[in-house]
Amino acid sequence: MTGTSKVAVVVGAGSGIGAAVARELATRDGYKIVALSPSGKTKALAEELGGVGLAGSNCSTEDLQAVVDLALEAYGRIDLVVNGSGHAASDPVLEITDEDWETGMQMYLMNVVRMCRIITPHFEANGGGTIVNISTSSPFEPNPKYPVSATFRAALASFTKLYTDEYGPKGIRMNNVLPGFTKEDPSTVPDAWVQKIPLRRAASSAEIAKAVRFLASEESSYMTGQNVRVDGGVARGV
Repeated sequence: MTGTSKVAVVVGAGSGIGAAVARELATRDGYKIVALSPSGKTKALAEELGGVGLAGSNCSTEDLQAVVDLALEAYGRIDLVVNGSGHAASDPVLEITDEDWETGMQMYLMNVVRMCRIITPHFEANGGGTIVNISTSSPFEPNPKYPVSATFRAALASFTKLYTDEYGPKGIRMNNVLPGFTKEDPSTVPDAWVQKIPLRRAASSAEIAKAVRFLASEESSYMTGQNVRVDGGVARGV
């Protein structure tokens, strides 16, 4: 590693937005990527980008600790953590089981809480660091199709404010990216599905990755505790 290379731990980098984030950070800003997701695709992608990776779950404290340890062993530092996740249950709100609610809490809220417990001492010792959480556009305008996601990512927004109030003075920033309807290839989305989007198209994963990269960069150095909507204008709230 060169002296100027930064190191990013990207959780949930196996596909979709997480994989696009890993590519964006590595190719545009030269980050060394240390990636985690349940599939072997993450390790392969990280190695393709000149980094390292392992298979594991964002719901497991042990796996989150393992990817942080891997980054420190390989590169001796961590500058950025990107927290991504998979998809939780999407049944009608009262048909969701207790187990599915619990899984959603682990996947969308406790994943970030646990990672913060692990990474914050390292960031404090280094005089700062950055965390970007990939959320969704529904916390403030809940979508009935995704009740578990909307509920726990609203909680994530509150946790983010509490965390940044506490650790902003230590030079640690955290922001959330709130994507709207996103596809690897937006052209595959039927026109009828995007008529409620002011831009009349879905986002590409690469577009969301650019927003993550911005929040990871010095260009956003005075932003923390924020929820940044990247939804093509769907959100109606001002």
